[in-house]
Amino acid sequence: MAAQPVGGQKPFHVVSPVLESLPLSKAVGTKVFMKLENVQPSGSFKIRGIGHQCQDAAKKGCHHFVCSSGGNAGLAAAYAARELGLPITVVVPSSSGPTPVRKLQDLGATVEVYGKVWDDANRRAQELAKTQGWVNIHPFDHPLVWEGHSSLVRELKDSLEAKPGAIVVAVGGGGLLAGVVAGLHQVGWQDVPIVAAETQGAHSFHEALKAGRLVTLPDITSVATCLGAKTVAARALECARECQVISQVVDDTEAVRAVEQFLDDERMLVESACGAPLAVLQTGRLQRLQREGRLPTPLGSVLLVVCGGSNVHTAQLRALKSQLGME
Repeated sequence: MAAQPVGGQKPFHVVSPVLESLPLSKAVGTKVFMKLENVQPSGSFKIRGIGHQCQDAAKKGCHHFVCSSGGNAGLAAAYAARELGLPITVVVPSSSGPTPVRKLQDLGATVEVYGKVWDDANRRAQELAKTQGWVNIHPFDHPLVWEGHSSLVRELKDSLEAKPGAIVVAVGGGGLLAGVVAGLHQVGWQDVPIVAAETQGAHSFHEALKAGRLVTLPDITSVATCLGAKTVAARALECARECQVISQVVDDTEAVRAVEQFLDDERMLVESACGAPLAVLQTGRLQRLQREGRLPTPLGSVLLVVCGGSNVHTAQLRALKSQLGME
């Protein structure tokens, strides 16, 4: 189902399905609904905000995009650029691996591999934007990106019979969180608690919340490279002051195990970044938050944003399990 035009332009994202997960509902003890962002044209929720920003830039006369990415933001930007008939250069770090590079090239993007982690690639993208006069499409830290992502919550308002008791999301740089908070304000659901999931080694939001200020991690050590921003957007920290945001950190093993379980249960393969919120549901963390009084008891339905991700295949899942000593 296509999304409706906004401001005369038809968005690049689709209205994604909302389905109940019986295995997750059983694990949590209440109904768990999945917002299936893994079915978006570029493979993740990123197309909502990045597509919106690209359309705005094209309308203003952009002639060349540049985007830094761990994979999914670049794929969204490359998809949007192809649809708009404009060239794009995507800068990815070496930690992204060959899969996103091939997929980006298939979409017609020029790909530059630079640095070890996303932060390195982002500095290079900013430099290219400045020296070449290109428009830099930031993967998560831009008001238009948050505005585009907020469409996800408006769709939830149309799909669900009642507002959820909690929303569970993955946090990398904080763009999805910022969009969800914007959407909650738009539909009058700002009292819905958000559980923000990260993996250990890519937990910059958790550290920022704990310190009450932005914190830069010394390195990204998690296998969930798409969560790999050493510093979250300042807006993510502001969101935690506007809404109830509960941080949860899982380890890589839990995230990868959750991905494998989700593949068995729902027949869908997602990235380890998406495994973080799945692990929160599968490992009893929500029930612990209820026992601690941080979530209500009884808890209404839980909405899980299945953020998706294109940088994954079955061979990579096996390799991750081997790397983490799970086989």
